[in-house]
Formats: sequence, C-alpha cells, structure tokens
Amino acid sequence: MSITDPNMSDRFTSAMEEIHNKELKTYTDIIDTTAELAQSHRQFVKSAIDTSLKKCKDDDILFETIQTFKKDLELKKVALKEKRQAISEVISEIQEKDMQKEDIIQKIEKLKEEQTKRKELIESQYKANKDRLKNLQKARLVFQDHLGLEVRTILGKTQLVKGEKLQFVFRNINPSDPDSAYVITMGINESGSYQIVSSDPVLKCLPALEKRLQETNNLPAFLANVRKEFISQTRR
Repeated sequence: MSITDPNMSDRFTSAMEEIHNKELKTYTDIIDTTAELAQSHRQFVKSAIDTSLKKCKDDDILFETIQTFKKDLELKKVALKEKRQAISEVISEIQEKDMQKEDIIQKIEKLKEEQTKRKELIESQYKANKDRLKNLQKARLVFQDHLGLEVRTILGKTQLVKGEKLQFVFRNINPSDPDSAYVITMGINESGSYQIVSSDPVLKCLPALEKRLQETNNLPAFLANVRKEFISQTRR
C-alpha cells in the first residue's frame, strides 16, 4: 500500500508517533502517580513517626506524673500514719489526765472526809478538854482551900505531851516539914487523855494511878490518891 499510496508511510509514521506519545504519556502519568504516592507515603510515615514520638513523649510524661503521684501518695500515707499516731498519743494523754483527775477528785473527797472527821474529833476533844478543865478548876478550889494544894501552869516540851501543863504542888504532907513540896506534873495528850509527865518524889504506883485516871477521868479522886501515896511514902 505504501507503493500504491505514497501518503501511507506518512500516516503510518503519524500513527506510530501517536501510539508512542500515548504510551509515553501513560508512562509519565504512572511515574507522576508513583512519585505522588511515594511523597504521600513519606509524609504518612513522617506523620506516623512524629505521632509515635509525641505519643512516647506523652507516655514518658504520664509515667513521670504517675511516679510523682505515687511518691506524693506514699508521703501522704506516712504523714497520715504520723498524724494518727499523734492523735492516738493525745487521746491516751487525755485519758491518762482524766484518770488522774478522777484520782485527784477521789483524794480530795477523802481529804474532805478526813478533815470532817478531824474537825469532829477536835470539837469532841475540845468539849472533853473543856469538861476536864472544869474538873481541874473544881479540884483546884477543893484542894487549894482544904489541903493547901498549889496549882501551877507550865509549858511542856516532852515528846508525849506538848503545850501547857499543870503542876500540882502538895504541901502539909510531911508533919516534920509541912512546907516541903511534893509535885506531880501532868497534861493532856493528843488523844485527849490525861498524861502524867513526872512526879517528885517518884511514886512507883503512878502508872496504875494514871491508868485509873484515864479510865474514869475523875481528877479529884486521882489527886486524892496521889496525896495519900505521898503521905504513905513519908511514913515508911
């Protein structure tokens, strides 16, 4: 046909060029598409790497935050334990003080009771001593007027009997020496009983007379018996 048709060669050449151009364009499109995909893949990979790095960094920060929270929690636990211990100690101290308070209150009540009993005892002793002083005055008048008895008040310093003492000075005992003094000293002890301090001269029977006096509280009878003993002693 190229021999019979001189334009066939040109048309063939033109057709081949057109096919070549189409294939070249297709190849170029493939290359461009591949380049675009490669660029897109690189961007995706870079984005994925950046995202992963950021996620790792965030995880590290989160881990550090968790560790910090754990440390803070441990510190708070220790502080809470110390506070509980302190509260327990305060409660124990308060309970101990309450017990001490109750003990003090009981002691105060006991002291009040003892003070009341002591007051009653003092009042009773005062009344008894007052009665004894009346007896002493009566005995003094009787013996002084009729038997020449002299009564002196002295200050006693002995351990058994302290305070004011009475000395009974008997005369007219010894007929050969009427002015000779026979003395007995006595007082009242802490229990409110008569207590003999001394006698001059010494009477061996004085303890028995003292016991009798403490049993009866009869001072005139006691003085009369003492006088009899002094008279008896001078006649031996």
